[in-house]
Amino acid sequence: MKKILIFPAGTEIAFEILNALKYSKFVEIYGGTSADDHSEFVYKNLIKGFPFITEPDFLKYLNKVIHENRIDCIYPAHDSASVFFSEHASEIDAQVIITDATTTDICRSKKATYEYLKDYDFVPLYYDSIEAVDKYPVFVKPAIGQGSVGARKINDKTELNFALEQDNSLVICEYLPGTEYTVDCFTDRTGSLLVSKIRDRQRIRAGISVRSKEYEPDEKINKIATILNEKFIFKGAWFFQVKRNIDGEYRLMEISPRIPGTMGLSRNLGINFPMLTLFVFWGYDVSIIDNGYDIILDRAFYSAYKINCEYEHVYLDFDDTLTLGNKVNVDIMRYVYQAVNSGKKIHLLSKHAGNLKEDLKKYHIAENLFEDITVIPIEDEKKNYINEKKAIFIDDSFAERKKVHDATGIAVFDVDMVECLIDWRM
Repeated sequence: MKKILIFPAGTEIAFEILNALKYSKFVEIYGGTSADDHSEFVYKNLIKGFPFITEPDFLKYLNKVIHENRIDCIYPAHDSASVFFSEHASEIDAQVIITDATTTDICRSKKATYEYLKDYDFVPLYYDSIEAVDKYPVFVKPAIGQGSVGARKINDKTELNFALEQDNSLVICEYLPGTEYTVDCFTDRTGSLLVSKIRDRQRIRAGISVRSKEYEPDEKINKIATILNEKFIFKGAWFFQVKRNIDGEYRLMEISPRIPGTMGLSRNLGINFPMLTLFVFWGYDVSIIDNGYDIILDRAFYSAYKINCEYEHVYLDFDDTLTLGNKVNVDIMRYVYQAVNSGKKIHLLSKHAGNLKEDLKKYHIAENLFEDITVIPIEDEKKNYINEKKAIFIDDSFAERKKVHDATGIAVFDVDMVECLIDWRM
């Protein structure tokens, strides 16, 4: 088992790498962060306090972390981090999971990318100055950036002048009105291109694709992928983005030699790009399994919580809590197993009208999940059966929760509140 440090740990890229690796028996995952962010809620092994990579003592701090935690590999999770780690790979006391500095440097700059590939017809028309623009609208985007952040359509010369006054490093390109596609690629240790999978970017939030669908292979896109694989030194997963111009021809938007945050679409088809990339860097031959079914990825914000509530015992209702209608409440069961795993004692406390043990069997819920199972008379009060002080109470009934809270002072939770008890850290 190798220890992997994902840095920075709080990006969407980092979360995809974490999701891809968290169940692997080959790795133990650490996160590293310079900021207070969502990484605190999803990494069991989180190392905070990193300087920013632009600060002069970053490498010293990084190597200190590597030695103290016996880190084997660094997995960059941002474009700037990818460039930094590739440029300083010889100064880092762990294996860096990113390709060579020449490739990362060119790919980081759209201007450098277009200049490097200028002889190919899939490179969009771009202009060196305002005076060179002979047709509007045009499209501008930061020379160094990621996603669609800062990119926009420009309708006339006045608008273009204003945009360049705000940022004179913007790249001016032909306007591409067609559909935008991301192509997830994978290059093995011999340099062979094993995968080029096309997906769209149906909905974008903050420059990140949050809804995506896979498309059938396209000969023209595959040709672009092959050319890029020949022109650059890729190792493991990488991706590029294309968009159709007014004539329906594909034009290159950008390339990146790292894991994209939406590669989870391919992962759930069977292609775990982050894990395969590790195997390539470790010198292994790899092969691909692609299930080939239709799949759509869609994501939205979710909430994770930290609460200051210490307890050793959980008193849990059955009807409309552990079950919902005539089915098991799977969210509550997730919590039950998490609590058991962490050594909590679960007490099933119910006014169930039927045979509770038979109904547990009917719902395939094991009796030995519970420290004890108590069925109390309908006219009795659950507060009378709670004997532990370091405890919480979970019940769908407000009346029951109120009585327990008033009588015992312990924290009480409705079914919808159990999400704040879930520990997402891996």
